[in-house]
Amino acid sequence: MHKGYVCHCSVEVKNLSVVRGTHIALRDVSFSVKHGEILALIGRNGAGKTTILKAIINSVAYRGEIKFFNSEGQIISSPKIGYVPQKLSFDRNTPITVLDLFCTNSNRFPIWLGHSKRRISRAHELLEKVGAGSHINKPIGRLSGGELQRVMLAFALDPMPDILLLDEPVSAVDRKGVEVFYKLITSMREEFHMPAVMVSHDLAQVSKYATSYALIDGAVIETGRACELAKSEKVRDLFGFDIGKGGI
Repeated sequence: MHKGYVCHCSVEVKNLSVVRGTHIALRDVSFSVKHGEILALIGRNGAGKTTILKAIINSVAYRGEIKFFNSEGQIISSPKIGYVPQKLSFDRNTPITVLDLFCTNSNRFPIWLGHSKRRISRAHELLEKVGAGSHINKPIGRLSGGELQRVMLAFALDPMPDILLLDEPVSAVDRKGVEVFYKLITSMREEFHMPAVMVSHDLAQVSKYATSYALIDGAVIETGRACELAKSEKVRDLFGFDIGKGGI
């Protein structure tokens, strides 16, 4: 991990629209996230939350603007984006280890040629940072849901990103693992101040760990401070339950 690293990136999304055929997936979505903030995107299934993340990483065509700024308000033309998907599809019988996968992610050479000491050291450093150091030589097919999410988070931190995107990162994690993962994310926010945008269905965890939220239903219906999420009538009307008791 880069000692003394502090992120000063801010992100501004303005009038973001995504159209698939005749279907309008997103229309005029606008929000901003400053360094040190965690914005939670909440909403029903199919509301466009994941599509927003895909637009930020430029994997879907969109209209509108997505801009990244440094602490002096200057545009960052090539931002480094860390992305943790909801799930990773792979053959569970593959013999590839966590170290193999980590080094392949950043190496031009085949894994059977071995790994450099620098890459092994970097893998150890990042995996230890996310509490997954003991898994470095484990085949990825033998990782539990929580272990795999931590490993993917370590991948997302190499290189150190200007912004971190999390797409329902704890969907395959048990309740204890959920708490551990969110505490890890908030500790990283406090240490490195990088902005984060996460999709989540667990509104109780959003209230506890995010700094702000945006209610999405094709458009931004409402934004607010995450700690005041339970007071939102729009959220309560959409989900139809007591927020304090959990997610959807």
